[in-house]
Amino acid sequence: MTTGLNDISRDEFKLFQDYIYKNVGISLADHKITLVQGRLSKRLRALGLNSYKEYYDYMIADRTGEEEYHLISAISTNVTQFFRESSQWDFLKEQLPNILAQKADKKLRIWSAACSSGEEPYSIAIFLHANIRDFSQWDINILASDISKRVLTKAQSGVYEEKDVQGVPRNLLTSYFTARQSEAGERAYQIIDPIKKMITFRMFNLVYDSFNLFYSHFDIIFCRNVMIYFDAQTQQRLISSYHKTLIDKGLLFVGHSESLTRNKDEFKLLKPSIYQKI
Repeated sequence: MTTGLNDISRDEFKLFQDYIYKNVGISLADHKITLVQGRLSKRLRALGLNSYKEYYDYMIADRTGEEEYHLISAISTNVTQFFRESSQWDFLKEQLPNILAQKADKKLRIWSAACSSGEEPYSIAIFLHANIRDFSQWDINILASDISKRVLTKAQSGVYEEKDVQGVPRNLLTSYFTARQSEAGERAYQIIDPIKKMITFRMFNLVYDSFNLFYSHFDIIFCRNVMIYFDAQTQQRLISSYHKTLIDKGLLFVGHSESLTRNKDEFKLLKPSIYQKI
């Protein structure tokens, strides 16, 4: 628990619970009170505030929206890694020739819908570059979005510590990263520019921002380990939005702990955590 601060009260927690649901779409269960206290305590100390109600009032009064970004970053769990969920990459490698054969215009549009610090979209870009033989003839764009300004800033830099690239095969690490020093003087790795240029990063709230912003339909959407933060109604609405945004027979990859049981008329299950638009 925090030192120098009182524990967050139920009333204070309810303020953040309601605000996060209304403005971000994340449903914080009552038992998350300790998590919220732990996540926000550092921010209170940084601002020299003495209570969670003071912090709530401070955030509401901030007309720039900057403090809301800090709140969202604190509440969001940004757990990711390169080439996470190996079975999905195996499936994608197996199906890639069929996917490419359907694209006479040689255009691929892919969305990493909760990209966190960038490991997922960079994995997608590296995978495609390594597995498409006539890569130079293709027009490929990967959209990478997140609600957290902090993690998007890290993602755009394309710089990762040694611990972050442990799951990257040695041949890919050599081909797609440049070794360098981090700001702290530690060994780090920089994504090469041709891979960075494949990706467009932007802030996007999956619950409240408009999907009408996307003029091109996506061939593949990755939305892994995101729906666990939403209530059932929000999950169903989000999946329906993905359905409208995908091309016919487009693919949707979700986390292994997630399923689309309420959207059976929109998607069919191909393999665990892999769905195709009907």
